Amino acid sequence: MKKLLYYLRDYRRECILGPLFKMLEAVFELFVPLVVASMIDRGIGGADRGHILRMSLLMVLLAAIGLSCTLFAQFFAAKAAVGVSARLRHEMLARIQRMRCAELDKQGSATLITRMTGDIAQVQTGVNLAIRLLLRSPFIVFGAMVMAFTVDVKAALVFVAVIPLLSAVVFGIMLVTIPRYQQIQQQLDTVTDLTRENLSGVRAVRAFRLEQPETERFNGRLSVMKRMQKAVGSIAAVMNPGTYILVNGAVIALLYIGAIRVNSGTLTQGAVIALYNYMSQILVELIKLANLLIALNKTAACWNRITPLLDPDAEAALAAEHDAAENAVLNDCTVVFDRVSFTYEGSSVPALSDVSFTAKRGDVIGIIGGTGAGKTTLVNLIPGFYDVTEGTLTVGGTKVQDIPAKLLRSRIGVVPQKALLFSGSIRDNLRWGNPDATDGEITEALRTAQALDVIASKEGGLDEPILEGGRNLSGGQRQRLTIARALVRRPDILILDDSASALDYATDAALRKALRALPGAPTVFIVSQRTSSICHADQILVLEHGSVAGIGTHQELLESCAVYREIYDSQFPQEVQ
Repeated sequence: MKKLLYYLRDYRRECILGPLFKMLEAVFELFVPLVVASMIDRGIGGADRGHILRMSLLMVLLAAIGLSCTLFAQFFAAKAAVGVSARLRHEMLARIQRMRCAELDKQGSATLITRMTGDIAQVQTGVNLAIRLLLRSPFIVFGAMVMAFTVDVKAALVFVAVIPLLSAVVFGIMLVTIPRYQQIQQQLDTVTDLTRENLSGVRAVRAFRLEQPETERFNGRLSVMKRMQKAVGSIAAVMNPGTYILVNGAVIALLYIGAIRVNSGTLTQGAVIALYNYMSQILVELIKLANLLIALNKTAACWNRITPLLDPDAEAALAAEHDAAENAVLNDCTVVFDRVSFTYEGSSVPALSDVSFTAKRGDVIGIIGGTGAGKTTLVNLIPGFYDVTEGTLTVGGTKVQDIPAKLLRSRIGVVPQKALLFSGSIRDNLRWGNPDATDGEITEALRTAQALDVIASKEGGLDEPILEGGRNLSGGQRQRLTIARALVRRPDILILDDSASALDYATDAALRKALRALPGAPTVFIVSQRTSSICHADQILVLEHGSVAGIGTHQELLESCAVYREIYDSQFPQEVQ
């Protein structure tokens, strides 16, 4: 939790003023029982109505001052808590954006979503409560005990006996519940992941009529989480009755001792009421403290899950990376795979094995193979999404891992296998490739991507709004716009990862012809399941189970590579002799 102080450093004033106003409120609250005692002993006992009125006005004044202090404390606590949570979300998102794909695969999207939403929200609640109550509650408890000694020493010994017992109950339950709250948060990740999976695959679930089995699977996971929450809730629920039993037992002892001393004339009735009020204050504050500690337990569990994803030096790292990219030079963009192998974390079988080839500037490299052959894995190594396990991958003669990511990816245009657009206008989406692109440059990219008709069919043109994920576009429209987005940046290396699968053959052919005519002659990597999409490539890689089964031109592979010939014959059976 020490790291949390780092994020509170910008809110030093709020962290001081919030508890200070709460302490002032507590001081005024501790005077209330003395005012009540005076009202009983002098006002009621002496039939002095004026004194009763004065004490009543004094209590109203104390209440008004206490309310004002509470409002100020709440304001400062909320400001600090919201500010800290906002910064945590900002830094976590920046950290996630800078993660390598291997780390993202390991963490899982469900875990990341839970940590950025639920976990940080709990930390925000914990910070707010800590600023307001962490000092106030112990101050009231010990302050009430001290004030009780000013009223009567012998009766106040009850306070000395009961407070350690209450502390033992509170802290004992806290130590038992902390690890269980962490387990509940981990189970929440599982439920979130299952929910996300069902939402993204809802059409497949309905198509196979598996709504009931999926509902049962979700309910099973939810039942596990419910049992865990009930178990820890049962333990935590012992705190309130346990503290009430101890405090009420102390109240009985206090009233018994007080009655004896009142009869002996050594203690007034008002003093007994004051002592009872102090004991009631202790009860209320210990209940608050117990609930606070439960909340802080949850906060600690959530904080331990957030910490690995935080990078306090994220801004400095980004600045350093930016400076490195500005000073670095990457003139030649020749891509060389030299005996490259790659294995995903947690897998015992390599996704790529001993891949070697060279792609010079202006070359068109076709990549084909069966499902799971490693095509997408191969092109994902070029922008540095993953680091090679063995061998060497260089761009412009420099190892990919030694090139600043900002510089490398500024020279590469990637069209992913899943055509994904973001909410906003078409112009906003295309300017992801180049924020300073003019409408003329955007139009040229659209022309190359065969997407001008998409714009012409939209009433708003480039300003036509796009829903999240491009849901208001067809698959072919999304693919062409994602290709145009990559072309807007005028890349030296263009990667098309099966990005024309939704296009008809005529549009696909026109696209390939337009790519050949691009100014600057970029190196183009085309991953495809269609031999027609890569048959005119300068070099074709045929992958099978992660290994290169053949490499060469279309005609060479038809003669020398059985795997390529089999794929070709399956797509053009009429040409089989």
